[in-house]
Amino acid sequence: MQAASHCYPLVHFSGRGRYSKVSNHSSVKILCLNWLPQKFDFNQGAQIQKILKSSKPKRFCVIPNSNDGYPSLSVSEEDTTASKKDTSTMEEWEYGGEAFLSKWSPPRYLWRGLSVLILAGQVIIRIIKGKIHWKNTLQQLERVGPKSVGVCLLTAAFVGMAFTIQFVREFTRLGLNRSVGGVLALAFSRELSPVVTSIVVAGRIGSAFAAELGTMQVSEQTDTLRVLGANPVDYLVTPRVIASCIALPFLTLMCFTVGMASSALLADGVYGISINIILDSAQRALKSWDLISAMIKSQVFGAIISIISCAWGVTTLGGAKGVGESTTSAVVLSLVGIFVADFALSCCFFQGAGDSLKNCM
Repeated sequence: MQAASHCYPLVHFSGRGRYSKVSNHSSVKILCLNWLPQKFDFNQGAQIQKILKSSKPKRFCVIPNSNDGYPSLSVSEEDTTASKKDTSTMEEWEYGGEAFLSKWSPPRYLWRGLSVLILAGQVIIRIIKGKIHWKNTLQQLERVGPKSVGVCLLTAAFVGMAFTIQFVREFTRLGLNRSVGGVLALAFSRELSPVVTSIVVAGRIGSAFAAELGTMQVSEQTDTLRVLGANPVDYLVTPRVIASCIALPFLTLMCFTVGMASSALLADGVYGISINIILDSAQRALKSWDLISAMIKSQVFGAIISIISCAWGVTTLGGAKGVGESTTSAVVLSLVGIFVADFALSCCFFQGAGDSLKNCM
């Protein structure tokens, strides 16, 4: 009892407790606590220890020490073992989560798709600010325009003749000879010319863009440009995008002209429909908006081809194999983008019932 009288307040808990007797006739207080989220302060002289974490139900015993008269705090072995297991479990979860986050990376197609949007935004900002490398732009314009004229015109001519064979014979049986020119003109101006031209350019120019920039990326030439103080977007990407957007509308108009000419020659030579009738019907069916919409479509398609190809090129990894994969995927995605954009633009430009063919009946 004398030792118990020297007890100082050591632990302050807000909870219920009970007293029990021990063999040396000293009073011991046993506290039963349920998930205490409070902050406990253990005062030992001038030292203060703070516990901020919640703990499981534990049983604390304050027993007088017979040596110096100061009380001591003890915890049962079961509670100690349970707390160690809980701590080890929490450490495993924390370590496992950190290891998972450190090893996880987004899928390649995801960050490549985001790179297309980022690159498009950078190109728009550069064009607005006037940061354009004009020498490279003229070189790429010559490459996309005059050097692609031959294959585009040849493709347009054969597509026009194949299209003529499919429906002119049916129109002739129905006695709609004067509607042939109008149908050809509308089909070529609204759909065939911009789409066929863009497909040819995607296969010829888009693959070249992706292969060139991919080779420069894997050989660290783009890093060399950064070291020399040149921005790769200004020097490599922006000229290609501008050249594609400028050249494709003119290629589309040329393909439209060649396609109509080849169709008229085939209709006159095989089915006996005069060229003058076809041209007169086309003139009455066509409107200025038809040609304007074709040029707008071709500009959009040119932007899609150049941005996707350049984005896939600058994100190439893995050497020569990576360059080949980037080139193939760039062309495929460009074609998919062309068809999706063509559907969206057609829905915006040509809604409702049309009356263009009424003028050429």
